[in-house]
Amino acid sequence: MNISAKADYGMRALLELTGSYAVNPMAWLKGDAIATTQDIPMKFLEGILRQLRMSGIVASHRGAEGGYRLGRAPESITVADVIRALDGPLAAVRGQRPEDIAYHGTSENLQQIWVAVRGALRGVLESVTLADLASDHIPDGVKSLLTQPGAWERR
Repeated sequence: MNISAKADYGMRALLELTGSYAVNPMAWLKGDAIATTQDIPMKFLEGILRQLRMSGIVASHRGAEGGYRLGRAPESITVADVIRALDGPLAAVRGQRPEDIAYHGTSENLQQIWVAVRGALRGVLESVTLADLASDHIPDGVKSLLTQPGAWERR
């Protein structure tokens, strides 16, 4: 799986907002503060936050007292929600849903692999919330994947 810069930056920005939410759920955090703390280019961050706002993950308020905050509780926002909001479906084949592609002949079993890959991604990304990450609580099922042989090796 390729994790885009947009998804990575979006997660980092949301974890900053989650930290702010823990102190005061109604507080607004300035975009430039997020950009500086997380070393994210401000123009890129603005576009990311705009997409997250359109999906309801982030709320924004203009003005001197404005900024950004989570649009809903961090317990209800999964990593999958963020990736879908920023990059679209978790697993697509040439931009299509795996179950919508017809394979023939020697490649007819390929569809099952793409659907299984999507299921595996969902299993991890839908089980981890912003609250989990902010509280250093990785679900046991995900944590067990970290100890599999080769998990930390690039292949």
